[in-house]
Amino acid sequence: MRRTPDRIRPALAAAVAAAVVLVGCTGDRDDAERGRDGLRPGSADLGDPYVPGSGNGGYDVSHYRLAVRYDPASDRLTGRAGIVATAAHGLSRFNLDLAGLDVTRVTVDGADAQHRREGDELVVTPRGGLPRGGRFTVELEYAGTPTAKPDGVLGTGGFLHTDDGAVALGQPYSAASWFPVNDHPSDKATYDIEVSVPDGLAALSNGVPGERSSAGGWTTWRWAERSPMASYLTTLVIGDYRVATGTHAGKPMVTAVPATLPATGPEAASLARTGEIADFLASRFGPYPFDAYGGVVVTDRRIGYALETQSRPVYGPGFFRGGRPNLGVVAHELAHQWFGNSVALGRWSDIWLNEGFASYAEWLWEEHDGGRTAQRNFELEYAVTDWSRPSVDPGRSRLFGPAVYKRGALTVHALRRTVGDDTFFRILRSWTAEQRDRNATTDDLIALAERVSGKSLRPLFDAWLVGASAPALP
Repeated sequence: MRRTPDRIRPALAAAVAAAVVLVGCTGDRDDAERGRDGLRPGSADLGDPYVPGSGNGGYDVSHYRLAVRYDPASDRLTGRAGIVATAAHGLSRFNLDLAGLDVTRVTVDGADAQHRREGDELVVTPRGGLPRGGRFTVELEYAGTPTAKPDGVLGTGGFLHTDDGAVALGQPYSAASWFPVNDHPSDKATYDIEVSVPDGLAALSNGVPGERSSAGGWTTWRWAERSPMASYLTTLVIGDYRVATGTHAGKPMVTAVPATLPATGPEAASLARTGEIADFLASRFGPYPFDAYGGVVVTDRRIGYALETQSRPVYGPGFFRGGRPNLGVVAHELAHQWFGNSVALGRWSDIWLNEGFASYAEWLWEEHDGGRTAQRNFELEYAVTDWSRPSVDPGRSRLFGPAVYKRGALTVHALRRTVGDDTFFRILRSWTAEQRDRNATTDDLIALAERVSGKSLRPLFDAWLVGASAPALP
């Protein structure tokens, strides 16, 4: 947990304080149940008001090892999960988020553990408890028909059965629909993901592709993400896809479009520019932060968005309806690999740190690609902005609203105009380098920008992020 410095300006301080949650998954509210041996339950909710019920306290996950098998014909998933974690305090029991699937066995450090369901929570009671600071491994076996989860904000997230397979995708929810997880971005972890599907289908996920194998009518696809990843950034896309595998800058590049789409269509043409766009963004933001590149297009119309799933964004069909490549959305989702994925939010009220910078990246790419300048986009957006809507702590119903995206981008450009180009891009590169693989807050950004620029910038951020009237142009 990082405390908000006392000197932060009052308006921004109030917005930030309204949704403070503990970062690092150490929060607990069960002190009354502390036993004589110093053990107590881990909390069943991290207390983030934007995602009630998500996340669990008392431990920190470092790695997930997932092996799932999915049959689209029966819509049945079977899975094994191995979770490596460290106890933040002595644990008498702990919770995992898991929606709808039936758990048949749980072991902790090789010994059978008691487990029970409480709604979308799996409560695990290990034998003898777990000591503070101790590393432990949980093994789980589970199965069932995965379900989607309507969240009322972005739309339906989770595991969606499709005509030829499935898509596991969504923000802020998706992971708990297909594996047991500490489902909050403040607990990032590395992943090994193994997916078995009927022969002829692809099974795409995050990270570096591994060896593929086939036996008994099933093909197993393997993926490894070695950089810490927030759970909502995991994905699973199963179906009849045209998969292209190559390299870019010495790293694997995996892109995929449904086999029903033309090989030369706007979807494939957009994904083909992934490496070029990533290289341009790296020239502005610093080195690309992951070990693989790529992207996946889906055709299911329930997915009315694109999502920055780590190392391999997923793009919904609506972005290509015009029949032409859409490089703006590719620039946006690739920018998230730095802003939102590598440098991740610790609380959902700070989502502008993800979306504001990604929206600004669209402006940077458009200017680079011969379109409007970032300054012109700034002027146009400034003229139509509703300044009554804050970027920080926008409210759950406006988590993906214009204040988060466009007002966030305005703030980024206002910072640029205030400190000058050289200092501005030094701030961005310092931010992505110093906060790489970590969780960060708005206050962290302000402190870094002030340090790098040597200027007092809190009034600027206060006015542009949460002020109720149009700020003066810098």
